[in-house]
Amino acid sequence: MEGKTGAKNCKLSRRGFIKASAVSLAALGTERMFAAGSDRLRIGLIGCGGRGEGAAKDCINADKGVELVAMGDLFKDRMEKTLEGLKKDFEANIKVTSNTCFVGFDAYQKVIGAGVDMVILAGPPHFRPIHLKAAIEAGKHVFMEKPAGVDPAGIRSLIATSELAEKKKLAIVAGTQRRHQAHYVEIMKRVKNGDIGEIVAAQCYWNGGDMLGYWKWYEKEPGMSSMEWQCRNWPWWTWLSGDHIVEQHVHNIDIVNWAIGSHPVQCMGMGGRQVRTLGNIYDHFAVEFEYPNGVRVSSMCRQITGCADRVSERIVGTKGATYTDSSVGYIEGAKAYKYEGPNPNPYVQEHADLIKSIREGKPLNEGRNVAEGTMGAIMGRMSAYTGRALKWDWAMNASKLDLTPPKYEFGDLPVPPVAVPGKTQLI
Repeated sequence: MEGKTGAKNCKLSRRGFIKASAVSLAALGTERMFAAGSDRLRIGLIGCGGRGEGAAKDCINADKGVELVAMGDLFKDRMEKTLEGLKKDFEANIKVTSNTCFVGFDAYQKVIGAGVDMVILAGPPHFRPIHLKAAIEAGKHVFMEKPAGVDPAGIRSLIATSELAEKKKLAIVAGTQRRHQAHYVEIMKRVKNGDIGEIVAAQCYWNGGDMLGYWKWYEKEPGMSSMEWQCRNWPWWTWLSGDHIVEQHVHNIDIVNWAIGSHPVQCMGMGGRQVRTLGNIYDHFAVEFEYPNGVRVSSMCRQITGCADRVSERIVGTKGATYTDSSVGYIEGAKAYKYEGPNPNPYVQEHADLIKSIREGKPLNEGRNVAEGTMGAIMGRMSAYTGRALKWDWAMNASKLDLTPPKYEFGDLPVPPVAVPGKTQLI
């Protein structure tokens, strides 16, 4: 049976999906194909949507020795469009052939097995833990987009894989680019040096528009399976994206974690759908996180057009406070400071830092950082969806929430209902 894209209709259960990955990748061994000091770095792209194309371009811009040699996606049309765009801008660096373009739920395995040194993971967040596990077990360095997953089961898997990467001396850099942005780095350095005193509170925000100008909504066409329809519209489904608090607001929560030096210990949140009618995700959240030593953090995110926008972080200490957003960073207080130095593109810089660490044999590993930032956002969503307060230790260690569908195939998949606080169960 052929799907609309021409891809074979892979019928795999979750257990079969993971087992097939382990079997196929075991034969590859864990030998690192990239020699430190070599000029050439062979890259495979897994997930060929807008962010995948952007990450591939950023990677090539970061290092002239990068060659893109393999690509994989669920959808042939999406991959072909991205390949066309990459060839137009970076023809000399694109070594992809018809034999190294792969389509389907198992495409990631084939990209990993195509003689690459590093993979870029830019598929829907649901697949991140599975793809990372396969790449690290096969001995590949990784750039992975944020977030790290969509549920506690996925986060536990990703943390375990990050620990394996540490043992195997493999790099993992995440798409939390603020950790590589010059003014953020300088402000956080000063926070760690005590310039604002002891941290007592924080606020973080991603209040913006509905994102329909950035992510296309695909209407369900005749003959299109519900699985394909949901995967094409992945940002609007919780099982695929984690909801926008996880997919987008993770950036700001990660900055708070970075400043405080810890993940939250508990939270209570609320949210809902005031305007949005797409998928099953919310369009606004408000969460109070509590960190060690009683530090309270106010978190807001919204995807509603026509409202006041705010995308920033504020860290409050006993001697001052910081303000950071995508272009500005400063400190108010006794040691007032404003960053006015160079600010290279952080989307390119994160790849430059990753590749430099590989070439020098000192691989960066940001797996746990992005996992903990993601888990904080997942906690906030779980609290808002159910109306329940919850603790980190329970969510991380005891929660049974796993949003994995029964099987990976382009067939029927029930449309998940919208969560209702007070009725949706905390699992």
